[in-house]
Amino acid sequence: MKKIGVLTSGGDSPGMNAAVRAVVRKAIYHDLEVAGIFHGYQGLIEGNMKKLELGDVGDIIQRGGTALYSARCAEFKEEAGQLKAVEQLKKNNIDGLVVIGGDGSYRGALALTKLGFPCVGVPGTIDNDIPGTDYTIGFDTALNTVIESIDKIRDTATSHDRSFIIEVMGRDAGDLALWSGLAGGAETILIPEVPSDISEIARRLKRGKDRGKKHSIIVVAEGVMSGQALKEQLLEKADIDAHVSVLGHIQRGGSPTARDRVIASQLGAKAVEVLLNGDGGMAVGIQNREIIAYDFEEVFNGNHKFDDRMYNLSNELSI
Repeated sequence: MKKIGVLTSGGDSPGMNAAVRAVVRKAIYHDLEVAGIFHGYQGLIEGNMKKLELGDVGDIIQRGGTALYSARCAEFKEEAGQLKAVEQLKKNNIDGLVVIGGDGSYRGALALTKLGFPCVGVPGTIDNDIPGTDYTIGFDTALNTVIESIDKIRDTATSHDRSFIIEVMGRDAGDLALWSGLAGGAETILIPEVPSDISEIARRLKRGKDRGKKHSIIVVAEGVMSGQALKEQLLEKADIDAHVSVLGHIQRGGSPTARDRVIASQLGAKAVEVLLNGDGGMAVGIQNREIIAYDFEEVFNGNHKFDDRMYNLSNELSI
């Protein structure tokens, strides 16, 4: 292997730049040439790429987002688009590809691998929802962003004796809601992994209100329902008129935490090692503090691990 490519795809997450930096510098350390591919799979199909030198990834480790940019690409979902991508990779003498992104990005990498082109996936998503890895790049930063927001909203909730519903990201996985809710002292946490009993939630909030509790924080993952929908149900069932704060894309931005920078550096370097070993169709991740590589099929056949003990603890502490 003499030359590899690297791209970022899907939603951006803090730490992606640190991962790109690690891929480039680890590859150059091993005398590999690196092509940076811009705008994800769309840029790959279009051949939008350039050679990356050491200086090209200087001063990006602390930046959020992705210096390689990202884009959606409907064309790449079809085999014809995938074949165009392979043609570009061969045309540019690229022998292996590192894909930094989430589930959808991994599916694209697997498709290229099945077409005979070795790819390695690096987990970059704030949702922390990739099976096979304990943590994904960007989760820790997004979590701290949410906690900071909860702390600030609680100040207002306390000052005005009001309840607040805070809607956070998490379509299929509730890690952001669960971790931030526990760390932020939320009275109620709603996540996709656990069926929501609005009547029971309303009763719990009403019990608190009856004993003199004048404010509360409710954290809901977007995959459960919108904050506005929850507000309407609580108003109907418990006469609790809560304010709604939708954090939205603020959760994706910001300078990555030290933890995300370290994780991204470790995983980016591991991806290069996997390609140097001649392997493809692999993902890299963290299991029990060990940096590992495992087959893509384990990602798609596995399930995201939900920490029910943490969820139960949050309920016990929010009585």
